[in-house]
Amino acid sequence: MSDLSTVIEVAGALSAAGGLGYAKARSPRVFWSLVGAPVARVRFTVTYRATMDVCGLTVQPSRLRAFMVRNVARQEVQPVPPQVRRVRYSSTGMRATLRLPAGLEPADVSAASERLRHAWGVHSVHVVEVKPGFVELRMTGYDVLRRVKMPRRLPRNVTAGPLVVPVALREDGTAFVRDYQKVPHALTVGANQSGKSMYQRNLISGLAKLPVGLVGIDCKRGVEQGGYAPRLSALAVTPDEADGLLEALVGEMEERFDLLSDHGVSDLWGLPAAVRPVPLVVLVDEVAELFLVAAKKDEERRDRMVMRMIRLAQMARAVGIFLEVCGQRFGSDLGKGATALRAQLTGRVVHRVNDKQTAEMALGDIAPEAVFAATTIPPDRPGVAVAGDSSGGWSRIRTPAMTPAEAVAVCREYAHLTPHLAALAPFRPAVSAAPAPGSPLLKPRPATS
Repeated sequence: MSDLSTVIEVAGALSAAGGLGYAKARSPRVFWSLVGAPVARVRFTVTYRATMDVCGLTVQPSRLRAFMVRNVARQEVQPVPPQVRRVRYSSTGMRATLRLPAGLEPADVSAASERLRHAWGVHSVHVVEVKPGFVELRMTGYDVLRRVKMPRRLPRNVTAGPLVVPVALREDGTAFVRDYQKVPHALTVGANQSGKSMYQRNLISGLAKLPVGLVGIDCKRGVEQGGYAPRLSALAVTPDEADGLLEALVGEMEERFDLLSDHGVSDLWGLPAAVRPVPLVVLVDEVAELFLVAAKKDEERRDRMVMRMIRLAQMARAVGIFLEVCGQRFGSDLGKGATALRAQLTGRVVHRVNDKQTAEMALGDIAPEAVFAATTIPPDRPGVAVAGDSSGGWSRIRTPAMTPAEAVAVCREYAHLTPHLAALAPFRPAVSAAPAPGSPLLKPRPATS
């Protein structure tokens, strides 16, 4: 009987170990919740003071505190580390809010983040300033970008606003969102097979669910954006159509400025809801197709389109028209006006690129230290990108996998939200009926003798 009990105990232990090993490889969230988080919490609590001391994140106490410790508590005076105010757990990692003592700044903690990561045995440590004197250590227990799973719930301060779209996952486990009120225009670059199209699908799928108008410019004959036609208020598939559509958008912008002037406000959101025009997001799939010309006679059209895009980028934010410009490469070599347009595109998302110069064109003027991160994105991880903005901050992100069929299905589901704009009516794409489930795509023809 004792031998049978021993066999059962050994088999149970082996099964538990095998289950944990499988969870670590295939379901890291489960492994982190069951094993990683408790171990990391114990290691963090036990070694916190010593780790902060060896990492140079302690300061000498004030004279009053040193006097009280020496004469009242009868203890040896020791350096003071940041005070832990709050520790929280999630399915991806652990967060600790620290109160910095006088003499330390957030940059000091950021500089030691790699040493803290190794000391506490976590995958990464990111330092975020919460408010003056307080920082938050965002520790991830595993590589959250390996299998992207968006958070089920987003903080209220992140989703506050009428034009907020969760697009990707940051490497610290938080959601990367496009907030068009904060960052009205953006540039997305990336080589072929880098995940740039996946980013656009997630963005369009999120925008399709909001009360906004979507305008597409896809000069590759609409192969990328043609499927989104049920949710598009306008679509241009050739340079000639793009020229006319941009002219119509500039006219719409000027009419909206007249409306703002009539009501004495300077922003679209200051208008009464009854007369407020719907916001518009202009999605440019391949911006190089608008710049490059094959003959000298096309240069005049190119100059008109570029001038109109620059006008939209400079002024259209106030009237609720926003630009999402995408391309494989975007720099001064495209032609006159490229640099002026890029300077107006505040948000930058850089996927894997073919050369360092492309990353420098997109990130060098806002976050130079992010250029190296963009040039080291591995080719076997499509969807990984570096996102930055004019504040100088940047982070690695990755979009969840989404097929073209899934994005098209979302656009068809929310086609009833597509606004009708008189100025864009000539460019409204024709919408074909969705094929019935199980029905053949081609009608059979009888064989003739």
